[in-house]
Amino acid sequence: MRIFAIGDLHLPGGDKKPMDVFGPHWENHFERISRDWRAKVADEDVVLIPGDISWAMQLQAALEDLRRIAQLPGRKLILRGNHDYWWSSLTQLRCSMPDGMYAVQNDAYDAGDVVFCGTRGWMIPPSVLSGEGENAALSQDEKLYRREALRMEMSLKTARRIAGDRPVFAMMHYPPLLPEHARCGTEFTRLMTLYGVSRCVYGHLHGPSVQRGYTGMYNQVQYDLVSCDALGFALKDVSLG
Repeated sequence: MRIFAIGDLHLPGGDKKPMDVFGPHWENHFERISRDWRAKVADEDVVLIPGDISWAMQLQAALEDLRRIAQLPGRKLILRGNHDYWWSSLTQLRCSMPDGMYAVQNDAYDAGDVVFCGTRGWMIPPSVLSGEGENAALSQDEKLYRREALRMEMSLKTARRIAGDRPVFAMMHYPPLLPEHARCGTEFTRLMTLYGVSRCVYGHLHGPSVQRGYTGMYNQVQYDLVSCDALGFALKDVSLG
């Protein structure tokens, strides 16, 4: 089993929203991704898609995009991104999804050799760098950051319980850290190391912001930015070994 990752597909959701308004490099981007996908992925492989899947506003419109993804090889694990407004009821989504696709939301998926888990995450607040204590007044971003950290720990606990000695992979949509956090880390990186995560993939960053993404080892965990334009619209092999 090989493991691949690519995020931020930004499919049109029935609205025919063209991504090439963000630059000519986005022209026919899903067709290019699909060609690369078919060349690399076998049916037994896993493809991680950490958020921003469809521009649709309602699930019914997003299903057209999910079916396009489902037609490609491999088992697909999807995660909610900040633009996935169609993703509301997890139960309804899981009942409606095409075969071969699983929605990860604060829980875990057992793929046999590897157990996968994840949560959306949130923007890392300035207090992480400033070192403000627990008694400081919390901003809205700080509250959401802490809430998402709790959800990540819930997901990691489930994954580690299922996995035993097997590897655990994590997905996030928002970056779990940026280069400026490398000295002290974040709550997300602390949890990844604590629960023995082997690898974490994330997206969200585009254009010039890609340069701020962190790809590499940090406290025994490999982090990979996999938003599709950061990868040149080609899947990244994130298999162990």
